[in-house]
Amino acid sequence: MLLVQILRPPTLLALVLGTVLILSYTFHRTETKFTIFGGLGKQFKENEVPAGIDSRSELWAMKDGTPRHARMEWAEKDKEIKAVLRKLDDLMPSITFMDINTTTSAKNSKATILNYKSSYCVGEYLMVRLDLYNYLGKRKEYGGDFLRARISSSSLRAGASGRITDYRNGTYLVNFTLFWEGDVRVSILLIHPSEGVSALWAARKKGYDKIVFKGKFLNKTLDVFTECGFNKTTNAELCEYLDERDQEAFYCVKPKYVPCEAFVQLSSNNRPISYLTAIEKRLLNSVGIQIPQNFGNIRVVPCKTSKVTREKCRIGMASPVPSGYVLRNTWHPEFCSIHDFSTLDKIRASLKSKMIYLMGDSTSFQWIYYLTKRVTTLKYFDHQSVPVFKTRVALDLERNTFIQWKKHGYPLVTKSFYSVKDLNYITREIDQVAGDSDTAIVIAIGQHFRPFPMDLFVRRVVNIRRAIERLLLRSPDTKVIVKAENIREMNADTERFGDFHGYAQYLAMKYIFRGLRVGVIDAWDMTIAYNSNTVHPPEQVVWSQIMMFLTYLC
Repeated sequence: MLLVQILRPPTLLALVLGTVLILSYTFHRTETKFTIFGGLGKQFKENEVPAGIDSRSELWAMKDGTPRHARMEWAEKDKEIKAVLRKLDDLMPSITFMDINTTTSAKNSKATILNYKSSYCVGEYLMVRLDLYNYLGKRKEYGGDFLRARISSSSLRAGASGRITDYRNGTYLVNFTLFWEGDVRVSILLIHPSEGVSALWAARKKGYDKIVFKGKFLNKTLDVFTECGFNKTTNAELCEYLDERDQEAFYCVKPKYVPCEAFVQLSSNNRPISYLTAIEKRLLNSVGIQIPQNFGNIRVVPCKTSKVTREKCRIGMASPVPSGYVLRNTWHPEFCSIHDFSTLDKIRASLKSKMIYLMGDSTSFQWIYYLTKRVTTLKYFDHQSVPVFKTRVALDLERNTFIQWKKHGYPLVTKSFYSVKDLNYITREIDQVAGDSDTAIVIAIGQHFRPFPMDLFVRRVVNIRRAIERLLLRSPDTKVIVKAENIREMNADTERFGDFHGYAQYLAMKYIFRGLRVGVIDAWDMTIAYNSNTVHPPEQVVWSQIMMFLTYLC
């Protein structure tokens, strides 16, 4: 009022007009802003993340307050995961059978050498044609059988895998590279007939409940136990352990009067459930049956005196199939050469000033175990007996060497309780590594994923790839090595842990990591060559894996 009294009429008019202009401009900006972001909101709603591979992904699509860029990232990731699963589906047979007699019979099948000679030169190929028949003696008209091909010379402690081509009509071509001189024997096993492969692939898709998890919560001094898992399968109140960025989830039924933060340990057991029919179980009882052949030993002689010189194994090299061979119980890569680590001094020199992070399952724990066993200057930081899956650190203080092994995130399948307080997804562990030319990361996952639907493994590996890409952007000199799964026992629980599931994961991992600048240790191919057939292979097999790693490291 005082202001109006003091101001003269022209001044007052100018002030009113200025105020109107300011208000009009502010309203216009607000309306424009609303229109722009409203349009974006509509756009993201139209391009919303699809309802995912399984019911868990609905959580991510429907969660309120999710940043728009995250929705776009999730949609892109879901698209990638679906593409990988489609590729695997295209490889798998889809067969319904009512009579075991119509399934593949190893005994009735035939192996024929296509390029037979009285002797072969070292480095030449041996081509074997397989014609598969059923128990009725009828030739198979479709493929999809799970086969394993190997050549060996027991006196030389030598072995190598064969590359198998499926023509989808009951005929297969097995191509062996004759890597060494001597008498060579051919072995081709029918691990599972195509009908069994079809049954296993269908059963794997049907749920997460083949394994039951038991969570331990601490209520002051009392232990409280509850069921945990990957899916919301109950109406009970749940504790949700979520990684929203990577769309990873794990749940436990919430104990009464106990906070979710009191979750301290986890164990698991096989649930007495099967998605296989009685006839499918009968079919899968026979594993690893030899396909007969009558051509006996193959004679291999040295025809050339000049040695092929291969360059040292380097990060980023493609790993072929077969990736190498065993001779005198030592691994020889086919595509590169391993450094000479015949003395402890050479091994210590390769480890000097290095920070090494082993991330994964117990097959990578074998690395730190055998390194500390052989390299006596490497000492565990914690010398006491430690619980299962506890993080382990080994140090060589004189040479400034640091090696850490840490378990990967859910799932870990074991009857023993392990701590979840230091449990982390590999992606998050990679994100915490600064990296430099003296830093190396080894990733080894797969065995614990076999009992679960394939999308769980594929999502995890896609997330790991993205974490590696982030790492190499900020630190391109950091060395990343991916170790494939080992083959395991033939008599393992086929539906949960059989090698067919491992092979599907092996193919998925190779596809997802294609083109990425990482070092590959093809433990799948290596353990076939060694014929180890155990999830934790003997020391010499593990040491061969370590030798490849040290070559990448130097």
